[in-house]
Amino acid sequence: MLWQNGLMRRPAVAAAALTLILALVAGAAFAQWGWRSRHPPRIRPPEQRDAGFSFCRLMYSSEFVGRGMGRWSTDYPFADINFMIRLSEMSTTDVNFDADDEPIHWVVPVTDDALFGCPFIIASAVGSMALSDEEAGRLREYLLKGGFLWVDDFWGSWEWAQWVSQIHKVLPAGQYPIVDLPIEHELFRTLFHIWEVPQIANIGFWRRSGGRTSERGPDSAEPHFRVIFDERGRILVAMTHNTDIQDAWERERDDPRFFESFAPDGYSLGINVLVYAMTH
Repeated sequence: MLWQNGLMRRPAVAAAALTLILALVAGAAFAQWGWRSRHPPRIRPPEQRDAGFSFCRLMYSSEFVGRGMGRWSTDYPFADINFMIRLSEMSTTDVNFDADDEPIHWVVPVTDDALFGCPFIIASAVGSMALSDEEAGRLREYLLKGGFLWVDDFWGSWEWAQWVSQIHKVLPAGQYPIVDLPIEHELFRTLFHIWEVPQIANIGFWRRSGGRTSERGPDSAEPHFRVIFDERGRILVAMTHNTDIQDAWERERDDPRFFESFAPDGYSLGINVLVYAMTH
């Protein structure tokens, strides 16, 4: 069992997953990159042809500042790097590493042709996203051609409404409704067995609040996993709202207590989402 807010809670993943991830802490492959700092975006060249899986992060414009909201670069680059390392350790996925033994990860602007070389792409803090008509059209083309978008780390009703206003520019609500994914869905059983959507706060809030996980108080008390399906039942967009799954990846080495509380849930859900998206 895991402890949260002073109470014992049911883990969101099987005990075997927790044991496996904690065992990796002592392994030689533990991520070696240091404390978070500013990093220039690693833009994917349009002609790039990766031999295996490379991580792609969506670069978008933000119209809003303040309110504790992030931008496209939230969680970048250490969430990307650490997730790729764990994916290579915990699955048979052929992950790309460069000559310096760093996982290959890319930042892809919405209108860049390189977007179509990424079958899976993630976006952070989309409660601040503002898409032009051109950007919305390009993202629609990407998704309907077989792409998969996962958005994460946005909180409360205000940021949800802003995100919905933007994704409905891309995929009209009447044809592509947003629905909650039932916990019985295959995605939650792809590799690890997940019983609940974990609520993971960013490490700063978690420390300041004494271990709380709802970053917007009552307005973000319940985490959600929502999706948009196409007409054939394929998931086009996955949304983890009122939770910051990527902070469990980005901050895995900053605090052993944070790692033990959130890394098993964060990595297990992340790997499930990726493996499901790449096989359906």
